[in-house]
Amino acid sequence: MAKRLPPLNPLRAFEATARHASLTKAAAELNVTHGAISHQIKALEQSLGVKLFERAGQRVKLTPHGAELLPAVSTAFDGIAAATQRMTRPASTGALSVSCVPALLLLWMIPRLGSFTSQYPDIRLTLIPSNDARDVRAPHIDICVHYGDGSWTDCWMRKWSGLELFPVVSPTLINNRPIRTVRDLADHVFLHGDDGREWHTWLAAADALDLERGRRHHLGDARMASEAAVHGHGVALGDTVTASGLLARGLLVAPFSLSVPAVDDFYVVCRNEMRSAPIVQLFIDWLFAEKEQADGRADAPVAGRIGIRRKRPALRVIGAKTAP
Repeated sequence: MAKRLPPLNPLRAFEATARHASLTKAAAELNVTHGAISHQIKALEQSLGVKLFERAGQRVKLTPHGAELLPAVSTAFDGIAAATQRMTRPASTGALSVSCVPALLLLWMIPRLGSFTSQYPDIRLTLIPSNDARDVRAPHIDICVHYGDGSWTDCWMRKWSGLELFPVVSPTLINNRPIRTVRDLADHVFLHGDDGREWHTWLAAADALDLERGRRHHLGDARMASEAAVHGHGVALGDTVTASGLLARGLLVAPFSLSVPAVDDFYVVCRNEMRSAPIVQLFIDWLFAEKEQADGRADAPVAGRIGIRRKRPALRVIGAKTAP
C-alpha cells in the first residue's frame, strides 16, 4: 500500500495550494519558495500522470482530477493533525466529552463526580445523557459508557459491568399497598424502562407471566422508570448498579429476593484513535477503579424480604415436536 502512495511533500504542497488557490500563499505557509511549491506540484502531477491545477490569472484552480484528489488528502492531513494533538494533550488537563446511559449517569456517575474532580481539577467534563450508538463515532465525543450487547464494530471496547434486575418500589407505596407475594403485583402499576423485555424476563423467572396484562406505563428509559418508582407511581425494575444508591438512602426498597441477569451489559467504548489519548485512558482507569470500590463497599443489600423460587425451564422430551 505504501509503495502506491505519492510522496508526502508534494501532497503537502498540493493541499496548501488548493486551499489557498495560490502558489505564493502556499509557499508562505510551508516556509518555502514559490519555485519549490511549483516544483513539488509538477512532481506530483508527473507521479500521477494527470494535471491537477489550471492557471486563472494570478490564482490557480483545481482541474477535475485535482478536485477528486483534494478531499482524500485534506481528510488524511486533518486526521494526522488531530491524532498528534490528542497524543500531545496533557493527561490531567483539558476537556473530555463523555456519552453515558442516562440512568447510569444520573444515579451512579454524578454522585461520584467529586472523586474525579478532586483528583483531576483541571479536566473539564462534558457529560451527555445518551445511549445512542452513533455517539461512538461522533467527533465531538471522546468516550462512551453504553448499555448494549458488545456488537459495536471498528472501535475499542471493554465490558465495564454486568447487572441483575429486580423489582423496586417506594416505601410509602408498599406500606399503603402491601406486597406479600408476587401475586400482589397485580394491584400495582408496572413501570417499564424499555419495550417490556426486562419485566417479561423477571416475571417468567417468577412464574407470573400472566401479570403482564396488568396496568403499565412505558417511560422511555430506566432513569425515568426509577424516578417514577421513587414518587410512588408503581413498581419498576432496578438493577445492581444504578439502584444501589436509591436503596441505600431508603428511597426505594426491593421486596423480592429474586433477581435475573439483564439482557445486556455496560461497556466502555471509544474510537480506536481515541484509546491512546492519555486523558481518555485516565478517565477509563478512574471508571474501573470506582466500580471496584463500589463493589467492595456493597452500599445496600439487594435481596428483598420475599423469597421466590425461580421457575425451572421445562424439560424437552427427545423426539417430541415443539411449537414453532
